[in-house]
Amino acid sequence: MRCPYCGNGETKVTDKRDCKEEGITRRRRECLKCKRRFTTYERPEIEIVVMKKDGRREPYNRDKLLLGMIKACEKRPISRDKLNKVVDEIEEKLRKKGKEIESKYIGKQVMSKLKKLDKVAYIRFASVYRDFKDVKDFKEEIKSLK
Repeated sequence: MRCPYCGNGETKVTDKRDCKEEGITRRRRECLKCKRRFTTYERPEIEIVVMKKDGRREPYNRDKLLLGMIKACEKRPISRDKLNKVVDEIEEKLRKKGKEIESKYIGKQVMSKLKKLDKVAYIRFASVYRDFKDVKDFKEEIKSLK
């Protein structure tokens, strides 16, 4: 692990904590050169292939999923930590589902979580995911929320 401050490759772990419900290991490290401390997080890599609507296959990308949710939640009172927790929950379902997963399944999981978390974020995500064409599509989706 390289020090983010000086780039030195030698660090020591001063503290380690496992977050069992999230499957993440938190390590507090200290650079042996500059003596500054920093935190790293480790999570298991998911080897899942996502089958897209057009037939393409691509490796699952946590950052892509999180970015889509961040965009939907822009200017909403939802913390990044909460979104990371939601992504962790979705990933847990993906691991149980198998090695190849349709993008539709992932989209439905995101919509389900956002619907419970924030209705505005849900509508924003749904408008992109379901490719709303006009105001009528928005009205129908809002009606379904009531």
